[in-house]
Amino acid sequence: MNDILPEETPLWQYLEQQVRLLLGSYGYSEIRLPLVEQTELFSRGIGEVTDIVEKEMYSFPDRNGDSLSLRPEGTAGCVRAVCQHSLATVVQKLWYSGPMFRYERPQKGRQRQFHQVGVEAFGIESADIDAELILLSARLWKNLGIDGQLELQLNTIGSAETRTAYRAALVEYLRDFEGVLDEDSVRRLDTNPLRILDSKNRSTQRLLDNAPALLDYLDTSSAEHFQQLQELLRAVGLDFTLNQRLVRGLDYYNRTVFEWVTDALGAQGTVCAGGRYDSLVQQLGGKATPAAGFAMGMERLVLLLQGLGDAPVTANPADVYFVAAGEGAQKLAFQIAEQLRDQLPERQLLVHCGGGSFKSQMKKADKSGASLAVILGDQEVSDGTAGLKKMRHADAQGRQQTLLQSELAGQICELLKQEG
Repeated sequence: MNDILPEETPLWQYLEQQVRLLLGSYGYSEIRLPLVEQTELFSRGIGEVTDIVEKEMYSFPDRNGDSLSLRPEGTAGCVRAVCQHSLATVVQKLWYSGPMFRYERPQKGRQRQFHQVGVEAFGIESADIDAELILLSARLWKNLGIDGQLELQLNTIGSAETRTAYRAALVEYLRDFEGVLDEDSVRRLDTNPLRILDSKNRSTQRLLDNAPALLDYLDTSSAEHFQQLQELLRAVGLDFTLNQRLVRGLDYYNRTVFEWVTDALGAQGTVCAGGRYDSLVQQLGGKATPAAGFAMGMERLVLLLQGLGDAPVTANPADVYFVAAGEGAQKLAFQIAEQLRDQLPERQLLVHCGGGSFKSQMKKADKSGASLAVILGDQEVSDGTAGLKKMRHADAQGRQQTLLQSELAGQICELLKQEG
């Protein structure tokens, strides 16, 4: 569980702002969800035999003996809120963000406390909402300048009946190779055999080359849905790769599943993933409601942004730095700064605190990146003036003008306006 330090937060804020602006432009509204839910919500929604529920959740009894869990993902909690507040009576397009928690081996871009943005749409059964979610994410990559580092992988896992028939055929095929399967795959044969398709073990992957194909068991309705989705994506020129082994690790998915993957962070990793989950609302107590969504990992997106070379954003420099020597000058600096903040609420105005010589204070003013320095001492206090120095202009370095204090605010506003 990592701290995000002051020099890192501007990039996070930039990413969060881009996400917020884009989702608003597509008509998605923010919902804010609790970090802690009943453990049963995740075991029912995600699946008892998934890795998350079996091995990764932070669960604990509260004082009443009820089992609670830190949320390992956001969809189950969002569906719970939709059911609890009867939101699915009309089409809902929602998004949320914040920390999630999983007890797993930390690696690059993945911690035990990590951050996700989740996007969910309720009440639309057709493939056009699947396409919108994918296109929305693609536009975000373009806006961030990382679209060249991500590949879209796409699949359909059909209906529950499709998966039941395919699961039986897959297990029958793999039983003949049980002695050479990796340990995880052997365990999953009796619990969640479709996850074997996602195995990273090379020998298991070679065995799967001759395994039955899920698309051969696909029901007609799911096949038509998947075809419509592909046609919509092709119509706008979005490239994708069909990956028949893409199944996702959560039990609630059906039909469309997709992942945005990258190899820019070392081994290929998933940055964003989602799909349809048409039965989950009813499963968690609501009326039958079609639904689709995705989640994206903020840590991995931040790493991709950092890999661009020139970071798209850095810490904001100060606009004005007040240098004040002497008790009277310090009081005056605070008075003028507060008056200026009324006129310039969007600007960063820093009053030096902690004392020190003019020389040391000017060094800190320079280090702050400030455009202007206001200089106040005993002389300025007594005669009603103030020094104003341009800090970032080559033709003005070392030059300082003296103004009446009554003129200071207007001159600062004018100079900052000229700089934009």
